[in-house]
Amino acid sequence: MSNAEATASPDHTGTGSGSAPAHNPEAARLRALLEPAVQANRLYLEDVAIIPGSHRVVHVVVDLPQEESGGVSLDVIADISRVLSDVLDNDPNDDGRPYDLEVSSPGVGRPLTEPRHWYRARGRMAKVNVIQGDNITGRIQSVDDGGVTLVPEVAVKKGMKPRQGEPVKLPFDRIRNGKVEIEFSHLPEDGLEPEHNGPSEEA
Repeated sequence: MSNAEATASPDHTGTGSGSAPAHNPEAARLRALLEPAVQANRLYLEDVAIIPGSHRVVHVVVDLPQEESGGVSLDVIADISRVLSDVLDNDPNDDGRPYDLEVSSPGVGRPLTEPRHWYRARGRMAKVNVIQGDNITGRIQSVDDGGVTLVPEVAVKKGMKPRQGEPVKLPFDRIRNGKVEIEFSHLPEDGLEPEHNGPSEEA
């Protein structure tokens, strides 16, 4: 029986893998073990990583479903940590080595590389790395199965607030990746979702 310690740490950025090596068979096995419990709690299992050592760390990253806005709250992180700790304690294939369980939500610095990342970032300002075209900085207006629609910011004279250009639709196959721009304040505009900049917010 493993000795699990659940740690709520929602401020991690990226996928939460830290210094862990690339996915290995044990991480894939634990993902399959934990995913049903995560889904049963109306969450999405973003990543499972194992940081090796004499006292292993099992790092789990959970997120809200793509159709929801906002971030995963500290209370939800604490609740799902207890659930996953119980699942790991009852793992029939566990080898008995001690481990710490860390559960977090994705940080705003996580690159936007999958369609669900873009859905979760609706209403946010993002820098988009475009394939065979000029890169764009703009607000994510909408997302569908085909791609992303952004309202670009057009540069003006120095010291003046950038103006908004006409919406641009980028198919997913033309997007290399994107990154959310941190904003300290933003007033909602027509057709755009309000900002959610809580500490556990995902990009």
